Amino acid sequence: MEAVPRMPMIWLDLKEAGEFAFNAAVKKSAVSVPRDFEGCSTLRKYLGQLHFLQSRIPMGQGQDAAVPVTWTEIFSGKAVTHEDIKYEQACVLYNLGALHSMLGAMDKRVSEECAAGAFTYLRDHFPHSYSVDMSHQILSLNINLMLGQAQECLLEKSMLDNRKSFLVARISAQVVDYYKEACRALENSETASLLGKIQKDWKKLVQMKIYYFAAVAHLHMGKQAEEQQKFGERVIYFQSALDKLNEAIKLAKGQPETVQEALRFTMDVIGGKYNSAKKDNDFIYHEAVPALDTLQSVKGAPLVKALPVNPTDPAVTGPDIFAKLVPMAAHEASSLYSEEKAKLLRDVMAKIEAKNEVLDQFMDSMQLDPETVDNLDMYNHIPPVLMEKCAALSVRPDTVRNLVQSMQVLSGVFTDVEASLKEIRDLLEEDEAQERKLQELLGRVPPAPGSPPGLAEVSKECSKYLELHEKASFTNTELHRAMNLHLGNLRLLGGPLEQVRAALPTPTLSEDDKQVLQNLKRILAKVQEMRDQRMSLEQQLREMIQKDDITTSLVTTDRSEMKKLFEEQLKKYDQLKVYLEQNLAAQENVLKALTDANVKYAAVRKALAEVEHKWNTTVQTLVASYEAYEDLMKKSQEGKDFYTDLEGKAAKLLERARAACQASEAHRQQLLERELKKQPPPRPTAPKPPLQKKPPDEAGGPEAAELGSLAQPGEGLRAPRPSDDPLSMLDPLWTLNKA
Repeated sequence: MEAVPRMPMIWLDLKEAGEFAFNAAVKKSAVSVPRDFEGCSTLRKYLGQLHFLQSRIPMGQGQDAAVPVTWTEIFSGKAVTHEDIKYEQACVLYNLGALHSMLGAMDKRVSEECAAGAFTYLRDHFPHSYSVDMSHQILSLNINLMLGQAQECLLEKSMLDNRKSFLVARISAQVVDYYKEACRALENSETASLLGKIQKDWKKLVQMKIYYFAAVAHLHMGKQAEEQQKFGERVIYFQSALDKLNEAIKLAKGQPETVQEALRFTMDVIGGKYNSAKKDNDFIYHEAVPALDTLQSVKGAPLVKALPVNPTDPAVTGPDIFAKLVPMAAHEASSLYSEEKAKLLRDVMAKIEAKNEVLDQFMDSMQLDPETVDNLDMYNHIPPVLMEKCAALSVRPDTVRNLVQSMQVLSGVFTDVEASLKEIRDLLEEDEAQERKLQELLGRVPPAPGSPPGLAEVSKECSKYLELHEKASFTNTELHRAMNLHLGNLRLLGGPLEQVRAALPTPTLSEDDKQVLQNLKRILAKVQEMRDQRMSLEQQLREMIQKDDITTSLVTTDRSEMKKLFEEQLKKYDQLKVYLEQNLAAQENVLKALTDANVKYAAVRKALAEVEHKWNTTVQTLVASYEAYEDLMKKSQEGKDFYTDLEGKAAKLLERARAACQASEAHRQQLLERELKKQPPPRPTAPKPPLQKKPPDEAGGPEAAELGSLAQPGEGLRAPRPSDDPLSMLDPLWTLNKA
């Protein structure tokens, strides 16, 4: 059946236009339209402009500006005149439907639905008394004919696409239903009298098509029975199809050759199917053949419809050539409509603002920031500020070594200075001790004319240097402490990045904690989604209200219909209002869920806050260590410079101290020798054994040893014991001095 020849289609003639006082160029283009889709477009534009004109100028029947409108009636050829602009519109609509029917018959298979739409709009919106060809009966006949032919085109495509047999049967059955409705209209005596001679031709073709497409429907029902292996049903369906096709052949006498060819082709198909099915059932399957009326009838599937016509659709009519002709009543009505829109917006915004205020207060009390509530990803990488410091140290690998070496040099100089100052202090203390011993030995210290100068100055400078050293020692200690504090961090920053990452604290969450966190994130995302959706809907509502201008519709609407028009126009906002109400109603449930999730999140939140604080502290400490490096190097260099200078001064002061102490020792020796010379000579006594030279600790005891030490320049005096006789100890020194 895919290659079956096409059946002819019924098409309608266009009405001829007569007198009408309108724009001549526009009128001519609408009357002499080309027989193609461009002509359909021209008719639609003209129809729209007529509607715009009618809304501004009172040209209806009985109105002040009404003018005669003349068109020829199709069936009788008579000219019909009415003083009503709506008659012009009705005739243009009829021609639009007729032109689409003509294009459908010329193999433009998408036009029948458009034709049905034009005739339907004409039947439902205009008076039926204008002319015979626009009566209710004729228009209903035209609609059923066009829908039947549109369904016939769909059937043809379904067979070419090899759709399922049952679907093809239902589509074909609906073709039959449409043609039956058309046939009933054709059989009506009133309709027949209106149509005249073409009534018989149309009726004969439609009746033939009814039987033909019924045969096609039963053919495909038989195919379905074959697919279901119901071989008895297959036989009866094919037999019924053959019977109906024979009836169609009888009614096809006098039809064009294309009809005869289609019938012959279909007979070959159905006849072959029937003979094969009957033979198989008689010799193979032996299934009982049921009566046709016992089987379920095929219900039609209406898959086509009359496409609606909108005379004022700007996409079809083009620009309104009467746009500047806006009556004052239309402006007033537009103002009233604007107030209705403003009222609607105020009501909606009051609800939105109330809910937003509750939501903002609730979120402020929760102190939950969706951006930071889950900062676990932060711990998976080194922060950029730390990466920058690591990169800076990676190109300076000697950073730590340089700092350590600098501090070591500083420590060395510090130690040298400390040793020099200690030696100076020891020399001064030793000299002072020798002075005290000399006083104890002699009992007094005679004036020392020509005493070696410099010790007082050395002692003063030593005290000053010691004071400086003590102050610098504190600074040095603090510098070393700071270095020890930052040295480990600098080594860490200069090492592998894995060690840096490992040094940063990370949170440890259980599976339950992670589930709690994910649940909170999900609900917070819902809150944000609710906010965004609310804002989007509000913005859409505002934009719709701002762009909603129905002045053109108001111009074309009667004053009595204004309120109804307002209600219809405001319905366009109903869907947005429903969405907004659903959004606002969901807020209570979302906030309740967020409250429960926040309670469970409290412990996790505390743990994460502590880890985050440690993380930030560690990062800041490492960054501070990097930034302290240059300062440490600078202060280390300043310390080295200070101690190098102090070392030089201390070395010079040490030389001066040594020289002054030697001079002081020499001065003490002179004093001792002078005192020894002042001693009286010894009394004559019995001979004594010769004086044996002994070591200082044997000859004369410790005191003699101490005095003996005075006889050696450069050595310090030791204090004698009170029990010793100082005079008995002077003999050896003196003898030694005499010698």
